Amino acid sequence: MSDFSVPGLLSIQVAGAVALTPLLVGVMRQTRARLEGRAGAGIAQPWRDVRKLLAKEPLQAAASGPLLSAAPLVLITSSLVLCALVPLVGTPTLDRVPDDLFVVVSVLLLGTVALALLGLESGTAFGGMGSSRHMTIAALVEPTVLVAVYALSIPVGTSALSAIVAARVASPSSVVSPVGLLAVVALGIGVVAETGRLPVDNPSTHLELTMVHEAMVLESSGRDLAWLEVGSWLRLTALLGLLVNLAVPWGVATTLSVQAVLVGVAAIVVKLVAAGIVVAAGEVFVAKLRLFRVPELLAGSFVLAFLAVTASFLIGGAP
Repeated sequence: MSDFSVPGLLSIQVAGAVALTPLLVGVMRQTRARLEGRAGAGIAQPWRDVRKLLAKEPLQAAASGPLLSAAPLVLITSSLVLCALVPLVGTPTLDRVPDDLFVVVSVLLLGTVALALLGLESGTAFGGMGSSRHMTIAALVEPTVLVAVYALSIPVGTSALSAIVAARVASPSSVVSPVGLLAVVALGIGVVAETGRLPVDNPSTHLELTMVHEAMVLESSGRDLAWLEVGSWLRLTALLGLLVNLAVPWGVATTLSVQAVLVGVAAIVVKLVAAGIVVAAGEVFVAKLRLFRVPELLAGSFVLAFLAVTASFLIGGAP
């Protein structure tokens, strides 16, 4: 059997992310339900919700503009590109499609801005409130993600995510080094904030005083709402996958052999499900922070990332 090509690997990665993401969300919801003493709707419920929404026509206000239809498409497209750029299954990449840290964060920011504009376009008080909170959190999260991953890139000498993950696979000692631990913890807090999980946001609430993501999508329905939900879930899969591959890099395919790719697929599925269960279980025992306390948490994560960069220069030296 011949080896996979790089386009084939990326196709498997994106298709696998689309297939796994609703199940990952279902596992997280079911975990919370069980720990809270509820039966839960089952891990396949997100798939059923998306299928139902895709069959419905979106309803829009008469005075609304084309942005209400364009923003969900921008979000789902940027999320798919994000899943292709982040090394989830393997590290081989296309020469002309860079998986550079700054490119990945720019693609992530594109979806963030699309969501914020969607909330403003609705013209409601809740939409504007959600967009304002969303961009405030994003302005604090994006620097943390950049600095945290940059700390891991200094010993490697490149900001390409695939090279960083491959270097951590080749050097297990870097996983438990002070730089690695500080950067992974800072990145973990950033991922929780960026994907709207507790204690920053509660994905299962519609309480007007606390919601962030839900406030921006209140005016969306039908297919538009389906794209928004899937796009947000794919961002969770991509960022959580990047986090687990940096924290536990073993199993990531560094070659295009069939065996390596199959092991990479199995490894990312196991790691994502395990990470999803851990995140969902933690949310049961964590209360949502007050909005004015969120900047303190994110500032703390940025300090950890900055300390990781400082330690990386002191220990390994500049590339």
